[in-house]
Amino acid sequence: MSRRATSTFRVRYGETDQMGVAYHPNYLVWCEIGRTDFMRELGAPYAEMERQGFYLAVAEASVRYGAAAYYDDVIRVVTALDSVRSRSVRFAYEIERIEPDPTPLARATTTLVSMDGEGRSRALPPDVLDLFRT
Repeated sequence: MSRRATSTFRVRYGETDQMGVAYHPNYLVWCEIGRTDFMRELGAPYAEMERQGFYLAVAEASVRYGAAAYYDDVIRVVTALDSVRSRSVRFAYEIERIEPDPTPLARATTTLVSMDGEGRSRALPPDVLDLFRT
């Protein structure tokens, strides 16, 4: 897990319940933010891949929650490339509160499969595979 990207943002009001606690599915939204930032920093933004007819679809997602996030907390998501195969890629995430009190919140993973515009599995394009492996 050497290649990493860091995303920092505040928990928005609409991401919380009546008690101001972040609703648990939003952690996966935050993973998507981290993954999108990772791909952009890698030089393979999703928008460009989609223009080329190549898509990454989430096939599996897992979150282990440790502590709650609250409205207006500052959150940091560290996204790392965990593994790469010819047709899939796995990301690992560390989600933590950095303000007001630094606290680990959750760890997550997602596995994405490479697909064409028809929804069929396909090999990762060689240039993207090279970016993942360098």
